[in-house]
Amino acid sequence: MQSSKMKKDESFLGKLGGSLARKKKSKEVSDLHEEGKNAINAPLLPSGTEIHPEDALLEENAERIMLDPASRENPKFKDLVKTLTEWINSELEEDRIIVKDLEEDCYDGQVLQKLFEKLSGRKLNVAEVTQSEIGQKQKLQTVLEAVNSVLRPHGWTVEWSVESIHSKHLVSIVYLLVALAMHFQAAIRLPEHVSVQVVVVKKLEGILQTAVVTKELTTTTEDAFDTLLDHAPDKLNVVKSSLITFVNKHLNKLNLEVTELESQFADGVYLILLMGLLEDYFVPLYNFFLTPESFEQKVHNVAFAFELMQDGGLMKPKARPEDVVNLNLKATLRVLYNLFTNYKNSE
Repeated sequence: MQSSKMKKDESFLGKLGGSLARKKKSKEVSDLHEEGKNAINAPLLPSGTEIHPEDALLEENAERIMLDPASRENPKFKDLVKTLTEWINSELEEDRIIVKDLEEDCYDGQVLQKLFEKLSGRKLNVAEVTQSEIGQKQKLQTVLEAVNSVLRPHGWTVEWSVESIHSKHLVSIVYLLVALAMHFQAAIRLPEHVSVQVVVVKKLEGILQTAVVTKELTTTTEDAFDTLLDHAPDKLNVVKSSLITFVNKHLNKLNLEVTELESQFADGVYLILLMGLLEDYFVPLYNFFLTPESFEQKVHNVAFAFELMQDGGLMKPKARPEDVVNLNLKATLRVLYNLFTNYKNSE
């Protein structure tokens, strides 16, 4: 009897064990199937990226774009964001606008409006402050139409939209700011070859599809003078000699002589006098410091010379006044070469 009972128990346990094993195996197969489905739907999805519940509510063919968390922490990308933020604050200092976070401070169109107006010299017909989402999007629409009308003819690809900017998509905001900085020749040095990965979530036939796309935000910003200084120092002396001949041709009329480009233009006086000679007018002495002593006075002079250049129809110099005052050869060469190319045939 006892032996028969034991066999019965063993038989029951065997069946139970088999049943549990089958359930476990079935669950493993199910998990594996789910894992495989996710792998197909989300190839190469970066670690740390989550598919949000709201993605399930996307309409057919609609998509959502997210910055890969690892890209957000990329040192070069962070440096680019910092450089652009500091540039905006420098440009809008007179408006007492301080940007701390590009996503939070640029999405409503207010900062972008002020920045574009400052860079382009155009006044946009938009409401100054808008609190409602509809009002913000209307302002953004006006601002972006103005921006695109300036950038498109010069070959810029529009990588931003009202929706992406208003939804605080950082990559779109950075794309836009980089384009503005480069088009208006901002006096900043953008980090080179900055790329990020974005995750694109799209609904196709009711199924969420994901893809990882690499976006190149900046390429190389090296120009002729970077190449000249870094790779062809022998040719640099030829360029310097040509520029010295050019400036002396005009400054000699005032019995002035230049032998050192870096140092003799650093206080801005020769630059101002040169612009007066090239444009054939007398610059009143009360507009600048004839014998500047402080750093601020020298910066004032160089900045004033830059204004005279723009008044003469030249583009705003890429160099900063501070760079010229600090004896930065590359900055000084850029300014003088710009004058040379525009006035080389002037008598």
